[in-house]
Amino acid sequence: MTESLLLTTTRVMTFHGAQALTAASGFFFERGERLFFVTSRHVVADEESGHIPDHVEILLHTDADNLTRTTTQSIPLYQQGKSVWRQGRDSGGPIDVAVIELDRPGLRRISAVFKSFTPAHLLPSMQDAEVGQSVLVVGFPLGFHDTLHHLPVVRQAVIASSFGLRFQGHGHFLTDARTHRGTSGAPVVMRRTAGGDLPWSLLGVHSSRMDMGGRDLTQDESLGLNCAWYADILNTLTT
Repeated sequence: MTESLLLTTTRVMTFHGAQALTAASGFFFERGERLFFVTSRHVVADEESGHIPDHVEILLHTDADNLTRTTTQSIPLYQQGKSVWRQGRDSGGPIDVAVIELDRPGLRRISAVFKSFTPAHLLPSMQDAEVGQSVLVVGFPLGFHDTLHHLPVVRQAVIASSFGLRFQGHGHFLTDARTHRGTSGAPVVMRRTAGGDLPWSLLGVHSSRMDMGGRDLTQDESLGLNCAWYADILNTLTT
């Protein structure tokens, strides 16, 4: 058995019909008996870029003792013409997080092996984290992963803006980390001393890299900063 943190996160592939579109990351969130799949909202629909998939596929392990055994689960994004995901917004505008409820009995029938965050993994107080705090981003950068055991990789990061304040008025904070396409929807976590078999606090959902529009591409490197939406939005989206 591997570290429990690596079993919280799955690779996501988006499709329109049989055509593969993009790769991303996502993770599991449990509330009581209900199970949810969480990713970035722009993974399931990004009207600005014309990215409109009709379903996603996630990879699930089926044998806790042999992680090379997996199956693919297809999740339709629309039913009777209506989107199935939940999304939120606040005074700063739309929040780049999407939540889809999963068929938990169906996953039991295929003996799916995974770990889930719960409301207990959310920070009880924003004062429990601070700028400069070391965190991890768990995902599939450029689709890269352990292709034998189908596990994600982690990137080291630090909180780069005042934690608890909405950066520039939006519901996200910044991280300083090297990230790539494919990491969208990854959980941003912080180690804690207690917490059973999943001793991590869920701080945010990685969304995208942040850069300056006026940066001189020939003289200035990328900022290396990223947006992560505060994970407490999951309390609202999973009620």
